[in-house]
Amino acid sequence: MGLISYEMEITSSVPAAKLFKAFVLDADNLIPKILPQAIKSVEIIQGDGGVGTIKVISFGEGSQYKSVKHQVDGLDKDKFVYNYSIIEGDALMGVLEKISYETKIEASSDGGSICKNSSIYHTKGDAGITEDQIKGGKEKALGMFKAVETYLLANPDAYN
Repeated sequence: MGLISYEMEITSSVPAAKLFKAFVLDADNLIPKILPQAIKSVEIIQGDGGVGTIKVISFGEGSQYKSVKHQVDGLDKDKFVYNYSIIEGDALMGVLEKISYETKIEASSDGGSICKNSSIYHTKGDAGITEDQIKGGKEKALGMFKAVETYLLANPDAYN
């Protein structure tokens, strides 16, 4: 098995606690509302939302993928850290065992936040994944982040 990783950092004017509540803790409800073309629905099939929870995420009409199984690997509500893995689904493209993610949201000195994301692609055997495939995943993640940020800026009383 091979490992391919990448990191991405995004700054936001939204405070860290508010961003974590919306982008992580309530993402299963919020993202299908504001981006139905990307995420159609999220269904918990095992667990209570904490570590060990398994969800089925169904993608919207605009996605090239149908669905994935998402497993919660870690959740620290005090430090704003969320770890999860994609463990099944067509987004693994038959060449990946899983994709592991960490999202860490930190307060910035200007009252906003810095969102640090890291991903590790666990490939099957000698299988590879292209830079374009990784770039596509990064762009989708950035698009979802920006949609949540835009929602929070337009709705300042949400998630206080």
